[in-house]
Amino acid sequence: MLILAIESSCDETAAAVVRDGCETLSSVVSSQIAIHAEYGGVVPEIASRKHLEMITPVVNQALHEAGLAMGDIQGVAVTRGPGLAGALLVGLSAAKAIAFAQAVPFVGVHHIEGHIFATCLEQPVEFPFLALVVSGGHTHLYLVEGFGRYTTIGRTIDDAAGEAFDKSAKIMGLEYPGGARIDALARTGDCRAVRLPRPLINDGSLNFSFSGLKTAMLQWINKHPVAMPSQDASDLCASFQEAVCDVLAFKTEAALRQCGARRLVVAGGVACNSGLRARMTRMAADLGVELHIPKPALCGDNAAMLGVAGNYYLCNGHASSLSLDVTATWEMDRIKDMFS
Repeated sequence: MLILAIESSCDETAAAVVRDGCETLSSVVSSQIAIHAEYGGVVPEIASRKHLEMITPVVNQALHEAGLAMGDIQGVAVTRGPGLAGALLVGLSAAKAIAFAQAVPFVGVHHIEGHIFATCLEQPVEFPFLALVVSGGHTHLYLVEGFGRYTTIGRTIDDAAGEAFDKSAKIMGLEYPGGARIDALARTGDCRAVRLPRPLINDGSLNFSFSGLKTAMLQWINKHPVAMPSQDASDLCASFQEAVCDVLAFKTEAALRQCGARRLVVAGGVACNSGLRARMTRMAADLGVELHIPKPALCGDNAAMLGVAGNYYLCNGHASSLSLDVTATWEMDRIKDMFS
């Protein structure tokens, strides 16, 4: 099946063509980073307006790069949620219009489900597996037993890891998006230079908390102003990144032991972080666990990742109705309700 996939959950307008849920024929992403950098974060109304401006050219470019016409598409997959409601509506409306005009089925896909299966565009993963999803809005551990069969076994109780990266970067005066700036500076820093907390690391649960770490960063900077750029800034970034990676690795290892999974998928925007990728690689090797981390282009928001689950659902008769609406919040555990 040739699927046109569309993603517009936040500040990237993306479209891709995926064949049979495993081969990416094209992937186009129009980023709004330069626009939102002025405000230090994503402004929902501005994001929606930009999606309206870019959705048609991005879809057309994806088709062109795949060497296809609209009439060649056999199905459409689109992000239904979670995300910014106004932004989601742009993508969903475009997907419905295309599906209706071309008389092909379409399906609304969970954004995080897309991230989890992005790795399948590079290499298949056998079920069951544990998935650690780390992004600006999510830090969750899922036991994945099949498409639509997800059990949340750990989650953040406050800030997500990506949010903590971006807010800590803003505290330091780094440009948006801050997570990438911290990663770059951390590469030349001493991760033992600044003592920072590891929230909930020994509480016995599989949940996460990063708000206290963000507060510790603020308190430390108030006492020790950091010049930019400087070795002190690199040391602070390295120390912060190490603290986040310590927590993520500790909880993920505990989850692997608890559920007995022998395969681990790490996905989401923060999976681009070089420190986290290195830490998970070492941990998986020590435990003898099969590790899957998509290449960075598939970790950030993109449309190709939707083509994996989208292909499965459409090939198994789980198309969505044209009355489908977006959902700004959507628990992964509830996806199975779509098929009951």
